[in-house]
Parts: sequence; C-alpha cells; structure tokens
Amino acid sequence: CVIVSGWYKGYVIKNKERKVSKRVFIPEYLTWNEEIITSAEMPLVKEVTTTLREWGSIWKQLYVVRRLDVGGILLIHKIIYSILELDVVVRDADGNILDPERASVISLFRAHEDATAKITERIKEEQSNVQLDHSGVSARIQSSPTHSLYVFVRNFVCRIGEDSELFMSLYDPIKQTNISENYLVRWGDKGLPKDIEMLNSLKVVFTDLGNKDLGREKIYLICQIVRVGRMDLKDTNHKKCTMGLRRPFGVAVMDISDIIKGKTECLWVTMKALVGDIVQIRKEYPHLVDRSTVVARKLGFPEIIMPGDIRNDIYLTLHSGDFDKYIKTTQKNVEVIMLVCDEEGKNSICLGAGDRPVNEYRSVIYYQIKQPRWMETFKVAIPLEEMPRIHLRFMFRHRSSQESKDKSERNFAMAFVRLMKEDGTVLRDGIHELTVFKGDSKRMEEVSSYLSLPSERSHSDSHKAATLMRSSSSVGGLSVSSRDTLTIATLVCSTKLTQNVGLLGLLKWRTRPEMLKQNLQELKLIDGEEVVKFLQDTLDALFNIMMEHSQTDDYDILVFDALIYIIGLIADRKFQHFNTVLEAYIKQHFSATLAYKKLMSVLKTYLDVSSRGEACEPILRTLKALEYIFKFIVHCRDILLPMMLRELSGALAVVGDGLQDEKRNSVELLNNILEVLSRNDVGDTFQHIQDIVSSLLRTINRTVITMVCLSVSLSVCLSVSIYRSIYPSIYLSIYLSLSDCLSVSIYLSIYLSLSVCLSVCLSVCLFDSDFLMETFLLFKDLIGKHVYPSDWVTMIMVQNRVFLQAINTYADTMNHKFLDNNSFEVQLWNNYFHLAVAFITQESLQLQHFSPTKRSKILAKYGDMRRLIGFAIRDMWYKLGKNKICFIPGMVGPILEMTLIPEEELRRATIPIFFDMMQCEHNHSGNFRKFENEIILKLDHEVEGGGGDERYMELLQSILLECAQGRPPLLTEVQHFVTLVTGLLERLLDYRTVMSDDSRNNRMSCTVNLLNFYKDINREGMYIRYLYKLRDLHLDGENYTEAAYTLLLHSKLLKWSEEQCTLQLDFQTPQSQRQLKESLYDTIISYFDKGKMWEEAITLCKELADQFEMEVFDYELLGQKLNQQAKFYESIMKILRPKPDYFAVGYYGCGFPQFLRNKVFIHRGKEYERREDFQSQLMSQFPSAVRLNITTMPGDDIKNSNMQYIQCFTVQPVLEIPPRLKNKPVPDQIINFYKSNYVQRFQYSRPIRRGKVDPDNEFAVSHNTTFISQRSLLFINPLENAIETMGQTNEKILTMINQYQCDDALPINPLSMLLNGIVDPAVMGGFAKYEKAFFTEEYMHEHHEDRDKLMRLKDLIAWQIPLLGRGISLHGKRVTDDLRPFHERMEECFKQLKKKVEKEYGVRELVSMKARQQK
Repeated sequence: CVIVSGWYKGYVIKNKERKVSKRVFIPEYLTWNEEIITSAEMPLVKEVTTTLREWGSIWKQLYVVRRLDVGGILLIHKIIYSILELDVVVRDADGNILDPERASVISLFRAHEDATAKITERIKEEQSNVQLDHSGVSARIQSSPTHSLYVFVRNFVCRIGEDSELFMSLYDPIKQTNISENYLVRWGDKGLPKDIEMLNSLKVVFTDLGNKDLGREKIYLICQIVRVGRMDLKDTNHKKCTMGLRRPFGVAVMDISDIIKGKTECLWVTMKALVGDIVQIRKEYPHLVDRSTVVARKLGFPEIIMPGDIRNDIYLTLHSGDFDKYIKTTQKNVEVIMLVCDEEGKNSICLGAGDRPVNEYRSVIYYQIKQPRWMETFKVAIPLEEMPRIHLRFMFRHRSSQESKDKSERNFAMAFVRLMKEDGTVLRDGIHELTVFKGDSKRMEEVSSYLSLPSERSHSDSHKAATLMRSSSSVGGLSVSSRDTLTIATLVCSTKLTQNVGLLGLLKWRTRPEMLKQNLQELKLIDGEEVVKFLQDTLDALFNIMMEHSQTDDYDILVFDALIYIIGLIADRKFQHFNTVLEAYIKQHFSATLAYKKLMSVLKTYLDVSSRGEACEPILRTLKALEYIFKFIVHCRDILLPMMLRELSGALAVVGDGLQDEKRNSVELLNNILEVLSRNDVGDTFQHIQDIVSSLLRTINRTVITMVCLSVSLSVCLSVSIYRSIYPSIYLSIYLSLSDCLSVSIYLSIYLSLSVCLSVCLSVCLFDSDFLMETFLLFKDLIGKHVYPSDWVTMIMVQNRVFLQAINTYADTMNHKFLDNNSFEVQLWNNYFHLAVAFITQESLQLQHFSPTKRSKILAKYGDMRRLIGFAIRDMWYKLGKNKICFIPGMVGPILEMTLIPEEELRRATIPIFFDMMQCEHNHSGNFRKFENEIILKLDHEVEGGGGDERYMELLQSILLECAQGRPPLLTEVQHFVTLVTGLLERLLDYRTVMSDDSRNNRMSCTVNLLNFYKDINREGMYIRYLYKLRDLHLDGENYTEAAYTLLLHSKLLKWSEEQCTLQLDFQTPQSQRQLKESLYDTIISYFDKGKMWEEAITLCKELADQFEMEVFDYELLGQKLNQQAKFYESIMKILRPKPDYFAVGYYGCGFPQFLRNKVFIHRGKEYERREDFQSQLMSQFPSAVRLNITTMPGDDIKNSNMQYIQCFTVQPVLEIPPRLKNKPVPDQIINFYKSNYVQRFQYSRPIRRGKVDPDNEFAVSHNTTFISQRSLLFINPLENAIETMGQTNEKILTMINQYQCDDALPINPLSMLLNGIVDPAVMGGFAKYEKAFFTEEYMHEHHEDRDKLMRLKDLIAWQIPLLGRGISLHGKRVTDDLRPFHERMEECFKQLKKKVEKEYGVRELVSMKARQQK
C-alpha cells in the first residue's frame, strides 16, 4: 500500500499476484493489521552476506587510503586476520556462534584460546609457505594427532574399451601393506564415470592417519585397475564371449611422501594434506570436503579414539590360493565368490568406500594360473548384534571364456570362516589358511552341511580332517580337498569387539561375576594398546562395578588400582595423546555421580597408610594420577568443595613462594570448579557460589594486585610470558566467572531484588573500604593491561559488562556508606573516579573507530556503555558536595579525557562538570588558577593524542558561557578562560592535522605558531616542550643551524646559577640551571659546527670560557673550550661556505590553515638549490594550489578565496656589515659570511609600467622591493638595477670558481648550470636586452647624466668574459665522459660570445681584475 497525498493506493492481499488491479482507498475505510516481518534467509546466509559486505568496505578503504598492493598478497589467513583486522568469532561444535548470554565465561575464554591458536598456527604455516622440516611434515601436522588426505580424481584416460573399476588406496612400499581401505570408482567404457552425476565430483578423504603414518619412510597412492568384461580383449565375437568377468588390467602408483600435486601417464589427481579428523576438516575445509565427499578410513585405528566414536569394521584380504587342475588338461580360471552368511543363510556384503553395498564379492580372474595371488582387500560391514551368528563363505568356480561352456560350470569347492570364537572374542588379526571342501555344488550352499566342520587348517584340526576325508558322507557329503588351499588375511577394527579374553571378561563381567576379581587383577597384564582402544567401555565397566557394589567394599581397592593403572597408562609418552580422550570422557560421558565416596575412601586409606610410615606400594602411582582422580570426584561438590576452597585460598594467597606448576594447577582446578557450576544440569549452585565468593574473591583480588606490584621479583621465578599471558588472563576469567555465576544466581533467586541478593552474596567483603579499593585497583589494572587480544571482542565486551555492573553496584555502596563527612575517604573516591574514567575511555568501547557493521552489532547486543558510566560519573561528582575541592586539580585531566569522547549526549552531560570545578575552586580560593593550568596542560596532551574536534570546541565554548550566565561574578573570568582555551584548541587541532602532513615546513610553521602562543600566555613548560619538538623537526631535515637557534631559546631562559631546574621534559634529569645551560651550550655548539656557523659557535665558546675562568675556575674545561674555539677560527679561514639563495613564499587564500593563511615567509635554500627545484618541491606539498607568476601583492579577491594560491620568487639578502668590521681591511672569508647571515632585509626587482611600455623588454623600467619586518618599496633606476645585477652575476661566478678550486669533492652540476645559463644563446637574455634598452643613441641622447653608469655596465660585461673563460676551463678538467658533448657545446657558445663582447667592449685580463680590486 502506497500513500499518495493522504490517500492510499494498493491491492488486496488475496489478489497480490494480480498487481495490475490496484485501487485507491479512503483512509477512513482502512483497517490496519500489524504484521511482524522476518527475514526468509537462513542465519548462515545472513552472516556470510554481512561479513562479505564488511570485508568489501574494508578492502576499499585499504586500497583507496593506503594504496595496498592487493595482488601481492597470497596468504588468505594473513589477509583475513592481519590485514583486515577482523574480530575472532567463536562457535560451538555445531558451528553456531557462541552466545555469551548462555555460555559460561570459562567456556567462552577456552573457545577464544582455541580459535586464536588455530588462527596463529594457520598464519605461521602459510607464511612459511608450508616449509617442511626434517621429518617431512609441517609443524602444524606434527602438533596434531589426527590427519587426513584429500584426493580429487580429475580424470582417468586409458583405452580399455570395457567397463573398469578403480581401487585407490594408500600403500606402504617398505612394509608392503595397505594403509587405508579402498576408494572405488566405477568407470564406463565411454571414458566417463558409470554414475554420470559423479563427473567432476570424485572426491575422497583418507582419514584416521596418525603421526606414525606420516612418519613412514615412503607412502604411495596406488590405483589398481580392474577390467570388467571378456576374458581376453582379443576376443572379437562379443555374442559368444562370457561377459562381466573381472580381469586385472593395470596399476598406477604415485609417491606422495611429500604430499605434492602430480600427474601420471593415465591418471590425474589433486592432493592436499589436511589436519584433523573428518568432523574437523568438514568445518575447516568446507570448500574441499562436503557431504558428497567419500570417506576412506584407515586400515586400523587412529591414534586417538574419542568417546562415542563407535566402529565395527572387518577388513578381509583375499590373499592367495593353490588349486589343482585335477582331470582338466589346463589350469583352472578360478573365480572366488565371497558371501556374508548367518545360520539361516542370509547374506549381505559391503565392498568399499564410494560404492553401494552388494550381496556378493567376486574376485579377479587370473587366466590358467595354478597359484593365483589376488591381494584384494575389501570391507565387511556387519551390525554388532549380528556378529556372533555371522560367518564368511567362499565359493570357487572355474570360468570359461565361452559363454556356452561357462553356463555349465558349477562351484567345485568352498571354504568358510567364523568371525567370533566360542569364548566370545573376535577373529584374530593376521593370515588364515582355510580348509577347502569339495562336494556337491548345492550341498556346499547349505549352511548345515559345513558349519560344524573346522574352518582353518591347523595342527589341532589335522585329525578331524583325516577322519572327515574317510567318512565324508556322514557329514553332509563334503570332503576336505588336500590339494586345494585358500589363504586370507583379516583385520578387525572394532571399538566393541576385542581379541583379548581377559579384557572381554572385564567388559562383560556380569556374565561371569565369579571371575571379576581375577579379571580386575589381570587388567595390568593386558597390552596397553588394547586397553586405550576400549577406554570408554573399560572406564564404564569399572565405575559400574563400583556403583553396583556400593554396599560393600570388596572391589573398591581393585577398581581404584585399575583406574590408577589406566590413568598412568595414558600419562605414558606412548599414549599421551589419549589425554584428550580422558578429558572428553570426564566432561561428556562420566555419569557415576556417587563414585566419589569410594574414590575418596580408598584415597584416604592410602594417604593414612603412607602418613604412618608404613609401606604403601600404590601411593606413588596414586599421587601421579591425583589430577584426574580429583576431576572424577569434582562432581561431588557438597563434600569436596569446602576442603578444596581452603586449600585453594592458601595456595593462591602466597604469590612470591611456590612453584609455577603448583599455581597453574590451582588455577586450573578452580577453573574446572567454576565451569561445572556454570552448567545448567548440575542443580542449585547458589550456596556454592556464595561459598566461593566469600572464600576466594578477596584472595584473588589481592593475589593479582600483589603479582602486578611484584612483577620485577616475579620475573626471577616466572617468565614474562607466563605472567602476561597465563596469570592475568586466567585470574580475570575466574573473576568474571564468579561475577557471571553470581548474576545468574541472583536472577534465578525467587523474586529477590538485585541489591538484596548482592548483599547476601557479598556481605562478607563488599562493605569493607579496603576491599573496594583493592577491587578498584584490580579492575583499573586489568583494563589498562589489555589482558585479552584486541580481536576477542566478545570476551572483552563480556568483561566490560561485568565490570559495569560491579562498578555501579559498588557506587551504590559508596553513596550509602562512605559519603558522610565522618566516613568519607578521599582515596576511595579517587580510585572510583579513576577506574570509571579508565573504563569509559578504554579503546574497546570507542565505537567511532569500528566499522558500521561492528558498531551496530555492539550497540544491539550491549548498548553504549560509555553513556551509562558517564552519566554515573556525573551523578557521583555532584553528590560530593563540599568534598569536591579535594579532587581539584587532580580530577581535571580524567574528566577532560571523558568529555573528549565523540559522543554528543555524553559531552553535553559531562562538560558542565568543568564549570562546577571552576566555581568550586573560585569559592574556595577566589580564582580557578589551578583548574586553568591543569586543563591547559592536559588539553595539550589529549588533543595531540587524537582527542577533540571542532564540535567539541563549539560545545565547550557554548556550554561554559551558558553556565556562567547565571553567575555574574564569574562571567568575566569564564569568558577570558573560554577565549584562552578556544585559541589553544584551534592551534592544537591545526598542529595535530599538520603533524600527519608530509611537509616538514608546514609542521615547523605550525609548531612555531603553537610555541609562540604558549610564550604569550606565559606557559614556560609547554613553550619548552614545543621548542624541543621544533628542534627534532630541524634535525630530521639536517637543518643543524636552525636546531641550534631553537635550543638557544631554551638556554636564554636559564641563569648561570646553582638553582635547581624545574623538570619540564620527560627525559630531563634533576640538575642545576648552570649544569643544564652548560649542557645545552655544548649541544648548540655541536649543531653550529655541523651547520658551518662557526661565528655563532665562537660566541658561545667565549661565554663558556668566561664562566670556566671567572666563575667555576675549571681551567681544564677552559683549555678544551679555547682549543675548540681556535679550530672554529681556522675553519672560517680555510673552509669555503656556499652562498645559499633566499626565496619569498606567499600563501594566499582561505584554503590554507590559519598559521599559513595570507602570510609571506622567507625560506633559505639548501646549498646549490635552484628556485625551480625549490618551487617544484613546494607545489608538490599542495597539489591543488594555483601558482602565481607575479611578484606583486595579490588582491583581496585572491586572499578571501576558498582556494590555495602560492607565490614564490627569489630575493636577495641586503648585506649589513657589523660596526666592528666597517672601514677595516677584513678578509673576504669573513665578509662573505655576513652576505648570507644575520640578514634582516631582503630585496627583489620587478617591472613597473611608466610612460611608453616595451612589452619585449622588462628591464627598461623596474623597481626594487625590500622585505624587513614588513614590506616596503624602494625605487631604483633601471640602469642601476642592470649594473647591480651584472655585478652580482660576476661575483657569483668568481665565488664558485674559488670554491671548486679549493674543494675537488664538490659536484659539477651547479657549475654546469651557472655557466650554461650565461653562455647558451637559448637561455641567455641579459646582454641583448641591456643593449636594446641602454646602448642606443636615443637613450644616450635623453640621459646624458648616465654616461658614467653606461661605461660601468659595459666594463662589467667585458669583465665577465675572462671569468667565464676561467670557469669553463675548470669545468673542462672536472667534467665526466658522459657530459663531454655538453661541455664541448658550451665551449663553442663561449667562443662566439667572447668574440662578440671583445669586439664591442674590449679585452680584459683576469690578473688586471685582481689588481683593480686591490686598488
């Protein structure tokens, strides 16, 4: 139904398939029926869809933001868990996500541990590219007791022309035995599977393989090919030939010892080694192993037989035979037909994996072979209850290749074998030579005619056989054929049928109770492999014996000793992998809940005998098995729990003493107790939980706190890994379990309120202030230590929920018990506030950092816990009353941290606390200076760490001013404070933004802006902090001179006194101002030395020397400093320093940050850096900026634009000779320094349009602009400007020639660019433009007064030629071979230029130039 302008358009639901008949309805005549709409998708489909959507958004972000090379990543588990940074999702055995509301905390913790271990193992395996170790298997394979081999048959290509059967199995070539049962594939004569639906789906998993199997020297995958059709392929007359005969055709063999993907001549298969049993691999490899995948089991048992894994398979190998030809002229073509029969003649057979059951088995036929050797193995699957009645019958028949003859052939002999012996044991494994009987064919099929006869040839049966041969007619007409034999091999894989008489007697003890004592005593004599194979049945039998003889103790000790023997057997290294089987039995199958009485009775007897010093032989074995004995009796908690709690309390209370194993065992035992109590099928547990809380809760708190405090001493006896991973995790799990069980108990209490139940359970310790403080410290420490990995979101949120419930409960207690002035404890309330703020600010609750999907899931399941605890903090603060002053300024930082959380309602609720603090301090001391200082200090740290935004700045300003409106005395001070904090926030947010920028210059500018702000508001500590940040930025760019000047600002704040310094920096150590200033001077001097600013370094050396000589009288240091000073003087005279260029850079437009907007900066270029290079680098930092190709100040339209405009041009420093050097014969090395340093004024030239304008010649009219502290204009005659430019060019050439003559290591590129820019006609423009502008008759006629200046300009042009000649000569000596063509072209250009200049302006000699300079 669609709403259209107040009316409704739609159709009747009954006719919804006829949507064309839509009508318009009046609202008054409609009746609304609410219907709950549920998704039709399966939960698994919804989960997969949601997950893929989340992955897609993360991938897109990674690609767009980080430009992640997705194509280069091949490790799927690394992608999922490391790169996508997803969370661990734990599931139960059926694949469903564990619900934290129903699962116990301990089981949830265990599930996370198991999942993380699997993930880590998979990542390591993939990262190592499945590198194999010396045994040929990977680390993951070695660590798992059960393995499988996945095989996918791709194709079978062989020209047979008839149907065929492929029998695939694993084979040990060394021992010449099959490892697994056969996988059967029936192949048609057309080259396709007989079952066409199996095409491209011929998959099998060979399971139950153990480490022993993978440790075999060789493992082959063999495929036996049996042809089904004619006796001989050469027979062409199909109508006359006997069909359906199974004939051997061939075999394919592949060495799979290294588990590789291979290809044979006629068989293609794909293989992959999988870890785990069939249940596990179906979960972990659903893309490979599905419900259609065939399972081929091992010929034998896996290394671990889990309880409930019932198996009853008999594998029979048709080994060989020997058949006489009797009256025939040639040997028989023997076919063996096997049937599974009972006494009534019923039969059923199951051939192998992947094939349906059949009624009979027919062997392969070997043509005219007297002693055929079949070696065919197949499985006989028989229900357990039918085993005593079943026997196997073998019929022998000669097969003819001609159908007419074959029809007349009858069975000529038979054999049989019973599967169960008379004593109840099953047929033994191994070779059996059967007795072959001859007689009438029909009589051989009658069960009564042979079942009473001996089935196997043996010495004991020889007499019977001889008698039978003499009187065959009396026993059904069958006689023993002495010349015919049949050999078979059997292997029984049954968890219910044993081949050991003693074990059978124990398992079926009720049938012969008089033998029970003997069977119990003889259990120790039975082979251990047979015992562990029937572990569940054996344990069930022992506990049944104990329960059915509960009124007597006749068998208690025997059963106890048998149980100790089995536990000891599993503890042996040979059977240690059965530990998991025993654990599973205890948790899932053990049901003798009253067995604890007899177990404890025998245990107490042994302990009493041993304590008296008497001999007790079983005591040692008993103590070794004590762990599992306690696990068996843990169900009897009513009696055992109090004793165990006393022992655990003592064990956990002693932290520094005891062994690591003892503590771990104590924790594991407590875990087991809690896990049992959390189950729903163990009855009422309220009293037990109360006992645990009262006995252990406080002990656990103190233990964890003490362990944290003694981490250094603990490291002596405990490794860091144990301390960080096992202890905190386990203790937190225990605590959470206690709280979780407690809450369950409370809610199960009949109509009792939460507070009443809590007071009942925690009455022993809850209302003790020491307990509360210990608990607060514990919670805060566990929150800060990140006990669980960050991807354990479910576990973390469960922890947070329990913490939130506990904190709120404790807050109510504090309001009732510890709020009055008489009982008020500052430290207790301080611990509460710090805990609550630590909880609300923890990373796991910051929903803004999560993906939308994850955020929605958390909000739907747990809500926003930050708001709940934030409102609680606000309420607790306002309840403090006059006691608030005790928490100012200590709580300013934590409250600020809470208000910075980007949650609107939380901010609006908590920011008013700041005004309440200002008001409280103002009432107490007349101002809120402490609050102001603290919030400025903390705000700097928090914003730099990522907190705060422009919205927070707006809320802070508006809320504080609104609160101040009601308090006129505070209004002016609050307004001043808001202005101060707002200005600081603006600069801090800019600083945080720019710190992630690639532009070092921008970071420097922003840092300078911020440190100047702190200087203006007289915050010396913050000012110094940012001085060092600026220093670090300069050092990163190797700007050592600027780094020195930065530290010099700090040194100016210090005095030459012994007064102690205030510690302003984290790395600063306690020292006097003199010591710190001296240390700073040494660092600054080293920076000046690296920056070649020796003049500045000398000044500081002089000041230090004066202190060493006149104040501290340390002549040794004085001598060192004077030597250093002398080296600096020598460097000034001997080392040439390049003259850098200066560039003016203007940033115009509102698109720039505040610290750059509409400002001009002078940048000092690096050595030999050209303006083009500097400008290119500058523009790369602002790719969206527009370059201004003007040198004039832009207009307001550009300054107020939202875009970015950058102006960059070269400026010339204006030399200002120091007064002490004026009118003195000062060497050039000293003067040259002041041409680029100590410069306060810079100038540049630009054209100015006056009168008649020549668009082709900008030199005709120009003026100079000078930068000082602000821009000013100085008009210069164009001719004077040309003279100055030529003079500077000549000076630059001369300076560079001197540099290259003194230093052979200088790169040749700067000299090349300078010379080529002058002599090359393509770039040269100065001479021609000067001549066109000044050397004309018109100009000289109009400007008679410039005659001398014109002569000066011509002289400078003439003098440039010898300078260029010297430079080109020097360039020719230094140029490399690859630049030789460039140099030769430059020489050619210079010759033309020299010829022209000397003709027009005369010849100059460089020697004369030096003489002229001396004059």
